[in-house]
Amino acid sequence: MNIEELREYCLAKPGTTEELPFDADTLVFKVCGKMYVLCSLSDYEKGIALKCEPEQAIELREMYPQVLPGYHMSKIHWNTVLPESGLPDSLLRNWIDDSYNLVASKLTKAQKQLIGF
Repeated sequence: MNIEELREYCLAKPGTTEELPFDADTLVFKVCGKMYVLCSLSDYEKGIALKCEPEQAIELREMYPQVLPGYHMSKIHWNTVLPESGLPDSLLRNWIDDSYNLVASKLTKAQKQLIGF
């Protein structure tokens, strides 16, 4: 999955916005203001950060060499996935969905209704 495919996939999700809140290089996708995907514009191949349940985060790291502890993120709740390392796009999309759903599940009732969650 290249960066444009990632961008299109994330922006198709209800309530998603894209921002550069940290610097001009770190692209962040948020649902109702809460981060669920981060990546570097200049070094995309070095990984995208995805939120993950703690137990699943460890399991995925053990199963896939392309999944690493979250870089500059909480290692408990975030994984860094190497997006151009041979993983099937369908698997990466599933993990993006999981990240989105995890974050969306923590939104307020009003926010959930706003995005149809």
